[in-house]
Amino acid sequence: MLTSTNLWNEVFVCPEESDFYSDCLESLVLSQCHGSEAVVEFGSGDGAPVINTLLKSNFKGLIYGFEINSAAYRLAKSRIQSHNLSSKYSIQNCCFFEEVNVEAEYLVSNPPYLPALDDKLYQPRLHGGTDGTEIARRLLSLGYDNVLLMVSSYSNPEGLINYAASQGYSVSNFLVSPLRFGYYSSEPKVKNTIVQLRQHKKAFYSSNIYLLAGVLFKKQTELVVDLSQELIQVLTAL
Repeated sequence: MLTSTNLWNEVFVCPEESDFYSDCLESLVLSQCHGSEAVVEFGSGDGAPVINTLLKSNFKGLIYGFEINSAAYRLAKSRIQSHNLSSKYSIQNCCFFEEVNVEAEYLVSNPPYLPALDDKLYQPRLHGGTDGTEIARRLLSLGYDNVLLMVSSYSNPEGLINYAASQGYSVSNFLVSPLRFGYYSSEPKVKNTIVQLRQHKKAFYSSNIYLLAGVLFKKQTELVVDLSQELIQVLTAL
């Protein structure tokens, strides 16, 4: 059973970030769904962002969540059942990348983006590779038509946006919020890596905040206005 003393190291806990992810889900994805669209989520965590969004939304489709952390999965499953949302939000306790043929109109995720030389962190599964973009790049390589990702200004945002373009994506829309460095991002190993990334112009932040963006990537078509350069300008402003 999770207690207040071990919760932070067992399940990702950041109410401000979770609330912002929920807002991005509502504004950039669910509000654009008008039928019975399918949405697949990588890394459902404790389920709170999607649950909070569904409680405010008229979404008629189904969200398929994948969460490898057993403690987070059990917490999310309990919350889904208590809110009677099982018909709209289904979670599996397994690795998303090991599944095949997960078809959906949207892929959504607040992926691990902590940059560090290795995953020996407070929460190893929050490790996003040496520049924080490793998991996001894997998700963008899967070919979904629409991908919503949370993108951090201290995790090589320009490199990630350029990678998305190389995979055929435009930035269709985005929302940005300032966040303070928290429990996970303030871990010395992570903070030292962020400082090093800044020296190479791959991390952008102030002494007080960094920026987090909810970004909707769409496969490029003539009808999609590409906001990639505007997003880069915003995320590299600090």
